[in-house]
Amino acid sequence: MVSKEIPMPIATPDAYRDMLDRAREGGFAYPSINVTSSQTLNAALQGFAEAESDGIIQVSVGTALYLSGNRVQNRARGSKALALYAHEVAADYGVNVALHTDHCAFENLDDWVQPLLRDSIERRARGLEPLYQSHMWDGSALPLAQNLAVARELLDESVKANTLLEIEVGVVGGEEDGVEHEIDDKLYSTIEDARETVAALGAGEAGRYLTALTFGNVHGVYNPASVHLRPEILGEIQSVIGAEVGRDKPFDLVFHGGSGSSAADIAAAVAHGVVKMNIDTDTQYAFTRSIAGHMIGNYDKVLKIDGRYGDKKAYDPRSWGKPAETAMARRVVEAAESLGSAGRTAR
Repeated sequence: MVSKEIPMPIATPDAYRDMLDRAREGGFAYPSINVTSSQTLNAALQGFAEAESDGIIQVSVGTALYLSGNRVQNRARGSKALALYAHEVAADYGVNVALHTDHCAFENLDDWVQPLLRDSIERRARGLEPLYQSHMWDGSALPLAQNLAVARELLDESVKANTLLEIEVGVVGGEEDGVEHEIDDKLYSTIEDARETVAALGAGEAGRYLTALTFGNVHGVYNPASVHLRPEILGEIQSVIGAEVGRDKPFDLVFHGGSGSSAADIAAAVAHGVVKMNIDTDTQYAFTRSIAGHMIGNYDKVLKIDGRYGDKKAYDPRSWGKPAETAMARRVVEAAESLGSAGRTAR
């Protein structure tokens, strides 16, 4: 048995729940950073460490395939490989990190989240901790009743696996990994949506879950003039449902589409119970912008122009990879500061 006196770098299920409790009680949230490789995972860890913030690292449906290699294309295997890498390297960063799978649609349950849940159940039977601490079910493309019916089945499996479930109630606009939604009135969850959620999943007694209620959220690159965030919706839902179930802020909320959001909208969402904010577009850009600068500034060294050999030091992946990781880490620090998790690691 792992002693509670020795914090583990990858959060145990109990440590993850404690992270979320600390965020709820302390009025802050954790950056949840999408990664696509060991490099971007290292960048996220570097950013968390520099901010002295605990955090969450997540893998998307497309990244899960990418991680297994172009030839293999196996989501569960790719996800497990990155998790094993993370469990090894995170030990030296001095922060607690949880691992999460992001936006699993219905058509990907069988080849992604279900195998990972089975793996966690098997590991638990052997006295081991799960590789991932939570998984997101994205049923936003389905009617709400069907979304919640699947969510209930997954919640029961999550309890067996000793993991948490994240669900989406409402629709996040924009595009992420080929999943696209229009920017329209469907982007706003309602009190009735939340009421149906509690009726289907309970208020924690059947298993703890995180809820991505939508308040105008949009993924990816978008025109800010077309996006109208209304974080007050979260407060209204928490207040009404809280009164009905007898619990203050009954939902552990997730803010999707956090890239590009204003400091005011972030602060308002956190004040209404957001404990996790997803960031992908901004960190991707920070990483790739650094690489682009290197390539453009050193094009005559990177390329073998006019029969010359170039400069191996310039095209060695480490020469552009290290600065790119540092650039991405800076954006992670910025996120931790805006969410209030900076300087509050439990380790």
